[in-house]
Amino acid sequence: MLYIWDIEKIIENTLREHNLTINYEFNNNLPAPMSYNVSTNTIKFNYIQVNGYLAKINFKIKETDENLIKIILYHEIGYYLDFKKNKHDLRILKYGEDDEIEQLKTKIETNAWEYGRAMVPEQLVKAYDQVRELDKLMLK
Repeated sequence: MLYIWDIEKIIENTLREHNLTINYEFNNNLPAPMSYNVSTNTIKFNYIQVNGYLAKINFKIKETDENLIKIILYHEIGYYLDFKKNKHDLRILKYGEDDEIEQLKTKIETNAWEYGRAMVPEQLVKAYDQVRELDKLMLK
């Protein structure tokens, strides 16, 4: 089991390694393992959710907990890069029609995975792709 300070250290080191100025904080009310908030430029994590997610994927993907945290983090960094490179009309999420909302969510999610993948060290690319596929299955 990873503790809050373990996850914070992984996030801090990874962001420093890539010279990214993104805030991070833990939030035990977060319903997901990690989340990126574009308004505050903050990656939030719930260490209980993180550990639960690791337990779900760890038996399928043989990686260390630290590497799996990095993989989850790179996906969140993907959101940061997407919002930095693309100016999505986020009003659609609140006021758009159902099909517009779904299209935008799909585009943002796809971009986040792709931009995140571009940051992943070569030795973790295969595991990143496996997590992406498992994540799709878990969402269904």
